Amino acid sequence: MRNRRHPPGGAAGDLDLINEGSLQKVMSAMKKRTSSRTAVLLIHCPDQKGLVLAVTDFVFKNNGNVVYLDQHVDPERRLFFMRIEWELADFAIPDDKIGEFFGVLMAKKYRMKWQLTFSDEKPRMAVYVSRLSHCLDDILHRMRSGEWKAELPVIISNHPDLEQVARKNGVSFSCIPVTAENKREAEKAQLRVLRAHRVEFVVLARYMQILSEAFIAQYPSRIINIHHSFLPAFPGAKPYHSAHERGVKIIGATSRYVTGELDAGPIIEQDVTRISHVDTVDDLVRKGRDLEKLVLSRAVWLHLQRKILTCGNRTVIFS
Repeated sequence: MRNRRHPPGGAAGDLDLINEGSLQKVMSAMKKRTSSRTAVLLIHCPDQKGLVLAVTDFVFKNNGNVVYLDQHVDPERRLFFMRIEWELADFAIPDDKIGEFFGVLMAKKYRMKWQLTFSDEKPRMAVYVSRLSHCLDDILHRMRSGEWKAELPVIISNHPDLEQVARKNGVSFSCIPVTAENKREAEKAQLRVLRAHRVEFVVLARYMQILSEAFIAQYPSRIINIHHSFLPAFPGAKPYHSAHERGVKIIGATSRYVTGELDAGPIIEQDVTRISHVDTVDDLVRKGRDLEKLVLSRAVWLHLQRKILTCGNRTVIFS
């Protein structure tokens, strides 16, 4: 789970060994930092004694101030999970060296898998849609309001229906039709668009196509999907109709990371709403769509806040 822009590696010594030239670069970098800027580190590794102390000591010794700390131990799998965030205003290590120092001094010793990001970074996302607009409308509203610290350079669809919605919001729109015969070429075209726009993660906002394993492998734990929670009891194109016929009392929605197994990836967020005998099919559809956009937006928010750790087919969601 190493961040591509801040890869660890190479040799590094203790801060006491930094020469005068390096120290001047450190001081110059520190002057450019703002007091509100933070570093966020996500960690998981085999559970062992002293992990919390070791990580916090790394921050403390380099003059960092911790503003968030949450950790979890899975006793069955004996795994340790942690999210730590600290202020960078007075931190002694330059941004582009934090990963290198942490990797050499900490991660290697404790066999950690980790990801480092910074609070002022705005991840670039692409939204995939088909014809339904309710999830896209909600995403665009949150982008316009400034609620999300992200960039949305492109919307990709297999239909032209929502092009005007994208254009009105100043977002590039790419329509790439997908059929059983051209699926492989269509996904190659989509990947070219994603790379051209430097997209870092993808949101499937009711995109009614199944992605291939080859495509998913390009964005591991970085494709977020939304679906109703009737699966596998009510599969097919009209789940709400089937649920209505069975007289369900609860409907729900699930957002998860996409894997090669359909609708079986690590779950990020879920919610439900009550249904009664007076609700019509239209009521179920309306309530279901409200849930879908809400649950999807919560999942995207958690992803943007760097509060999700995936391990196998499960997630740890930090508070």
